[in-house]
Parts: sequence; C-alpha cells; structure tokens
Amino acid sequence: MINLIGTYECKADVKGRLMLSSALKKQLMPVLQDGFVLKRSVFQPCLELYPMSEWNAMMLKVNKLNRFVKKNNDFIRLFTAGLKMIELDASGRLLIPSDLQKFAGIKKEIVLSSALNIIEIWDKQKYELAIDAATEDFAELAEQVMGNVTDDEDGGVS
Repeated sequence: MINLIGTYECKADVKGRLMLSSALKKQLMPVLQDGFVLKRSVFQPCLELYPMSEWNAMMLKVNKLNRFVKKNNDFIRLFTAGLKMIELDASGRLLIPSDLQKFAGIKKEIVLSSALNIIEIWDKQKYELAIDAATEDFAELAEQVMGNVTDDEDGGVS
C-alpha cells in the first residue's frame, strides 16, 4: 500500500493536462509505470487518482458485492461511472478528460491533495471552500472518528 503525503498546486493547460510536482512524482515513482485510474469522487466535487495497484485492491472489495442485489448493482454503476485509465505522457503530464474536468469544475488552477493512498484533484477554489467549510467542524469530526481508536498489541489500530 502506498502512503502519499502533501498538497500541491499546479495549473492545467487548455487541453486539461497538468504537470505533477517533482515531490509528488518522486512518491509515485514505484507505481508510475503501471498507470492510474481517474474517477469521480463519491462525496466531493473532485476527482480521485488511484495508482493501478490501489485501484485493483479497491476492485477486490467491490467484486465481493452480489450483483443480483439492486442497490449493489446501482452502487457499482455509479462508483465506476466515468472511469478513465490514464498514464503520464512523454512530458510527464496527466491529461484530465473533459467530462471529468466538467464534473469537478476544474479550470486552470488545480490542487492535488494526497488522501492516504490516492490523490484528490480539485479546482483550487472548490478545494479552498471545502477545507474552510470542514475546518469549522474538524475538532468534533476528529473526536467522533478517532476518539475511540487504540493501538492493539500488533501496532495496528482497532
């Protein structure tokens, strides 16, 4: 499992291509050759960039869903809507397809934000609004999510 760190600002050109920062590219070096899956976020107006190994791990979970249960089938359809397999071009740029740019409202100013094992791709203004809105309730959210977490004997979290 890859653990990515950092938030990076960059600009997209008129075709929707963006250059990864050298710090982010360095973290992704072990998985660059395998390519990526780019998809719509479930909860936010942003995109999620999965290294192929992380996407395959996610698909192992999704593939356990019974497709003869309508809500599972609906979830799979919506979760995978607009998926794109992408790779860095010869110049080291990522192309964000126009339908996904439109979904996320991406224009020129972009924020790439690490989210553990994936990268969120945001329009800069939308990212700043989302962070500002979440900051107000973060202390309460942190307590709810992490307040009862303790380390077990194996060093894991329970």
